[in-house]
Amino acid sequence: MSSKRMVFLLLAVIVAGATAFMARAWLQSERAALLAQAGMQREVAPVVAPTLQVLVARNAVHTGQIVKPDDLRWQSWPEGSLAPTYIIEGKRPMSDFVGSVARGPIAPGEPITEGKLVLAGTRGFMSAVLQPGTRAVSVPITATSAVSGFIYAGDRVDVLLTHVLSAEKGGNQHTATETVLRNARVIAMDQRLDFSPGDKPDVAKTATLELTPKQSEIVTLAVKMGDLSLVLRSLQDPDEKRDGEMSENAPAEPGDSFTHDAQVSRLIKPLQSASPGPEPTRQIFVLRGSARVKQDLDGSTLGESGRKDKEEKPINATPFTRTIQGDTQ
Repeated sequence: MSSKRMVFLLLAVIVAGATAFMARAWLQSERAALLAQAGMQREVAPVVAPTLQVLVARNAVHTGQIVKPDDLRWQSWPEGSLAPTYIIEGKRPMSDFVGSVARGPIAPGEPITEGKLVLAGTRGFMSAVLQPGTRAVSVPITATSAVSGFIYAGDRVDVLLTHVLSAEKGGNQHTATETVLRNARVIAMDQRLDFSPGDKPDVAKTATLELTPKQSEIVTLAVKMGDLSLVLRSLQDPDEKRDGEMSENAPAEPGDSFTHDAQVSRLIKPLQSASPGPEPTRQIFVLRGSARVKQDLDGSTLGESGRKDKEEKPINATPFTRTIQGDTQ
């Protein structure tokens, strides 16, 4: 073998060894980079625990407050810390708890349970709706007397009474309308206690109002006296601007206005207020022969001139006396 071939063979071995070494180093560096990237991904993406949607309070709910749709929401809750009393989405709809009454205060984000609410239509619901010291009184209504069905539970109304006034002697009967209550809270229409209007107005036959004991007596008597009408109050009424929970549930105010039929029609004669006159004096006439004496029932006597006699004698002082009883004005 010549020296020239030996040189070429040696060079080929050196090149092959260098190439193998470089390829091995490259593979090792790529493998290390892949392992480092996989480790970083495991650290960045933690394991997510399974969760469920639980019904919670969106806003603070006070004791005795009626729950509205805006007071509730669904919130993700870890499945491992889920209590059996929690309301889970898919098992019960949120609408089942709208219109219920809170038994106690519920903080925002606190899970809702059936034990914390009195559901509408269940026993004890009406007593839970009433504020302390108030009573529930139902009154009959019609489409005309209840704003064509645009009054809903939760609204505030004025109560008007229309009745016929007793006619005076020789006079005509008069009709009047007066406001017997102001700012009364409606807690139910018929047996419906939903507090959000539906697609169309629903004309009820009875309305249940929240009143004080005295106001309950007034309304109960007013039902017997005439026809009642409910007048819807505006939400923008200055009297409705209240601060705090206690003033928000303030009892209704008494009415203080009235209207006679003569104020509506000029063809009706105004009601005359009769001034009380002196009561008629009851007297008797006593005839004694040709003399006639008037005597009051108090025992005093009057002569023909109308003056009282100094000497008062009893009616039957003489057997020849006869009496005639009459009234003088």
